[in-house]
Amino acid sequence: MDSALPRILSVDDEPHVLEGLARQLRRQFAVSTAVGGAAGLELIAREEPFAVVVSDMRMPGMDGAAFLTRVREIAPDATRVLLTGQADLDAAIAAVNQANIFRFLTKPCPPDVLAAALTDAVNLHRLVTSERVLLQETLHGSVKMLTDVLALANPAAFGRATRAKQHVSRIAAQLELADRWQLEVAAMLSQIGCVTLLPETADKVYHGREVTAEERAMLDRLPAVAADLLANIPRLEGVRQIVRYQDKRWDGGGMPRDDVRGNDIPYGARLLKVVLDFDALRTQGIASGIALQTLRERTGCYDPSILAVLETLVADPGTREVEMSLRDVKVGMVFKEDVKTRTGIMLIARGQEVTTGLLERIRNFSRHLGVKEQVWMIVQQEEEDEAQGAVG
Repeated sequence: MDSALPRILSVDDEPHVLEGLARQLRRQFAVSTAVGGAAGLELIAREEPFAVVVSDMRMPGMDGAAFLTRVREIAPDATRVLLTGQADLDAAIAAVNQANIFRFLTKPCPPDVLAAALTDAVNLHRLVTSERVLLQETLHGSVKMLTDVLALANPAAFGRATRAKQHVSRIAAQLELADRWQLEVAAMLSQIGCVTLLPETADKVYHGREVTAEERAMLDRLPAVAADLLANIPRLEGVRQIVRYQDKRWDGGGMPRDDVRGNDIPYGARLLKVVLDFDALRTQGIASGIALQTLRERTGCYDPSILAVLETLVADPGTREVEMSLRDVKVGMVFKEDVKTRTGIMLIARGQEVTTGLLERIRNFSRHLGVKEQVWMIVQQEEEDEAQGAVG
């Protein structure tokens, strides 16, 4: 099978029909076949993605409309074509509505007509996938640029966003939430408005010190500032709403000042409200248990269901804290404490995960800026033995 050819999956309950289709199409397409819908679904799950899936309508056990509906769920990028000898309108309507098929062809279908339809289907697949890749790369690049700016301008805010993302990821996984990427991106961008803060104000916020009335007004505007910064990035409308409402109380208080409350607040915003307020207390040195109790006592402030999940995860974080030398820090570990130069300049904020790029920065810090060599790191339980061995 020529790997350069577009990949086509043909499904029918009659093996001789599949053999005929494969012979007709083999010069233009890399054709795989499956006898019946169940076998087709197994093939899709097992092999590399198909550009087009062609199915017969009348098959025992699972008809073509039901099969292509499942294909749409598990391989949404595959273009779907229905080929049937039963040219009745009801079947066509069912297939179009349920499976969102691209073409409905009747048997016997002339080879040139079938080949032309499949060529159009392949072109649609290429258009859809290339557009998605372009959007993903554009989105990823935009988010990375903004977070890099935040890391340089305000390491403390970047660290807070990183910790928020970690909490959000764990809660989303626990609850098996859809659109998890959107929640994580919102967490990482939640603090982007902090680039507008004066250094002394940012320092007060990080350490939980009292701010002036003018500074408080500035802090209240940060979610709106962050949302405005995201306004021109495509496909971030949902993220933007989460960021805008991140400081909204469950009872409707807080910013922005409107009538939105309870379940009408975007779920991601309710999630951020809990994890960011929890992190603010922890940053001030308050123990996890006391921080959770403080949140519970703030009546009307948080979505109770989210707070309950955070309590469960904090009680069993699945991590350990290990003291080690900076030279033994590894990718995937998380800083438990801020890393500062001997003159007190913050270089890495508590909660930041170690990446390959950060490892290089750590080496440079250690050589040129006089950084304290022993640091406390958070490691996964399965990494603890290795970390302890490095220390020993």
